[in-house]
Amino acid sequence: MDRSSLVTLNPAARNKAATAPLIIGHRGAAGYRPEHTLASYELAARMGADYIEPDLVSTKDHVLVARHENEIEGTTDVASHREFAARRITKTIDGQAVTGWFTEDFTLAELKTLRAKERLPAVRHGNTMYDGRFEIPTFAEILALRDRLTHELHRVVGVYPETKHPTYFRSIGLDLESPLVEEVRGWGLDKKIAPIFIQSFELSNLVDLRRQFGVKARLIFLTSDSGAPYDLASTADPTTYAELCTAAGLRSLSGIVDGIGPDKCQIIPCGVNGTLASTTMLVADAHAVGLKVHPYTFRAENAFLPFDYRVGTDVSATGRAIDEQTRFLATGIDGLFTDQADIGVIARAAFIAAKSAA
Repeated sequence: MDRSSLVTLNPAARNKAATAPLIIGHRGAAGYRPEHTLASYELAARMGADYIEPDLVSTKDHVLVARHENEIEGTTDVASHREFAARRITKTIDGQAVTGWFTEDFTLAELKTLRAKERLPAVRHGNTMYDGRFEIPTFAEILALRDRLTHELHRVVGVYPETKHPTYFRSIGLDLESPLVEEVRGWGLDKKIAPIFIQSFELSNLVDLRRQFGVKARLIFLTSDSGAPYDLASTADPTTYAELCTAAGLRSLSGIVDGIGPDKCQIIPCGVNGTLASTTMLVADAHAVGLKVHPYTFRAENAFLPFDYRVGTDVSATGRAIDEQTRFLATGIDGLFTDQADIGVIARAAFIAAKSAA
């Protein structure tokens, strides 16, 4: 059966909340399950996330799998597998020396013998009970899960893949674009109105997807509060993320991408005392040139919250995450990435209620 026949619901069945600020399940429901596992993605969707977000890297046999980084010591049990001990190596990834085990040195079959573990055990103690229970999923498996959940939940569940280190993977003959486009088109998702955004911290990667591969799906350029896109820096192009986030920079981006995914501190920075300061012009400037704005990453634990939204001194304790997210939603953002989709859904409802009452 043509897989594309499975992905469309009657528009009347679409979740109305998906037209409001989007709740994007960052690496799934990473606050409750080890990130980038099918269990994490499914939980995020069942909690109400409009989109689930896999980071994509390649295997040795050129299959896209979901890991936050291609180095996998921190997110899998690879170090306990004696048969892979000799594969520990130091590589240069985006100009930085990294030591560990890398997905591109394993076939998919070999990676499937590993099991995921919690990346932040000191903060997310509860997640460690799931260590060793889940496989590394392929992008194909994630798309199949998305389709199943769309039908089970009677609402459209979107997918928001990120290409990780595309310049590096291209340099070793394992480009991320070709298998990504093949899977996206195989599921009938390469359409402007399809429930998908493709994101990257590298600009040329997105340009290639649009111009070389002819991708019609929406593209999002991720930005940081410091540094520069590696693809530009590697060619001695001095353009920084800060320059690309000026009004002029955003205007130039608007001819290439459909939106930006900034660090949340680029929208409301923290002052020297660690509390939220004044809102910047980034959202207004982006909207002025027709770009969507989906900031990252909202997390509920004190360790990740501005000082004025923390509760107590335990870094792993939950702070005033709902209040923080409603503050950011009030800036006019079009969605947000969160590790706890349920909190995002509650914050969105509170924001919409307050806006309606005003």
